[in-house]
Amino acid sequence: MGVIKVENIRVFAYHGCLTEEKKIGSDYRVDLEVKANLRPSSVSDKLGDTVNYVFLNRVIKEEMLKPSHLLETVAQRILMRVLDEEALVDEATVWVAKLNPPIGGDVEKVSIKMTEKRKNQSEIV
Repeated sequence: MGVIKVENIRVFAYHGCLTEEKKIGSDYRVDLEVKANLRPSSVSDKLGDTVNYVFLNRVIKEEMLKPSHLLETVAQRILMRVLDEEALVDEATVWVAKLNPPIGGDVEKVSIKMTEKRKNQSEIV
């Protein structure tokens, strides 16, 4: 098992429950960690044998462009796409942070972290 991280992806998007957030948008930071068997690619040296981090970055950018009220919703969409579209990923963890959130204080960021694991066929009843 190995880990691939794509860190500090900066995105401008329109998430939030306040009307102003949907109009003016905010800066976000996203980090993604995936666990996969990296042994085959370490031997073959072929991109097709590993998780392509260009794909991971694209999923994050595409899902961040879809406005949502909650960061949890965006995070769940990212996780499900990664697991649905990349068979090599066994587990994924995503952190989504809203920078300078409008919460009436001097707050650098508010972030959420969510993890999903691939369900084994034997677990699906």
